[in-house]
Amino acid sequence: MNVLLDNLSLYGDGLLGTIELTVFASLLALVLGFVMAAFRVAPVGSLRAVGTVWVTVLRNTPLTLLFFAVVLGLPRFGLVLPFKLFAILALGCYTSAFICEAVRSGINTVPVGQGEAARSLGMTFPQTLGDIVLPQAFRSVIPPIGSTLIALAKNSAIAGAFSVTELLGVYKPLNELGYSIIWTFVWIAVGYLIVTLSISAIFNLLEKHLGVAR
Repeated sequence: MNVLLDNLSLYGDGLLGTIELTVFASLLALVLGFVMAAFRVAPVGSLRAVGTVWVTVLRNTPLTLLFFAVVLGLPRFGLVLPFKLFAILALGCYTSAFICEAVRSGINTVPVGQGEAARSLGMTFPQTLGDIVLPQAFRSVIPPIGSTLIALAKNSAIAGAFSVTELLGVYKPLNELGYSIIWTFVWIAVGYLIVTLSISAIFNLLEKHLGVAR
């Protein structure tokens, strides 16, 4: 317990850093994921190609490699940003590929007749997707999206290797100060548990009120 009480501010900064990474990267992942899912089912071939390439590349690229590509590659094109923003971009883009596939699977569960009925009423593809298909699809993909965002929260630990303040990085200064590595990691694990259980609670609530009845 001493390691926590003696270094409460250090743990607090790490926990806050992990929460910030998780929240902002999740928002980016959700936006990109829904956009790419729309691209993948669009009637325009070029949009489907963009969505397919996005998902194929990101799902098959190790997250650590993507971090290196973002942190070391983007500055070569003149884009110099704070490391935390680079980390949010890497986490958000990577996770968006998985969000996209979850949403696309949800879209496929919506009966084809729904879209046909919307088109017969003169609705455009964006209107059909936004007003008819996606609201129904979202109800069926709440659990997988929640699981994906929990994975994002745990993946945020990689950001610590790129000079970003987050929870796992707390062990480095504490190890140098001579604290027990076991208890150091026990409290780090508790911090991650708080974050992941909070996400789980939010999505359980969403599923209860918006999910498909079983």
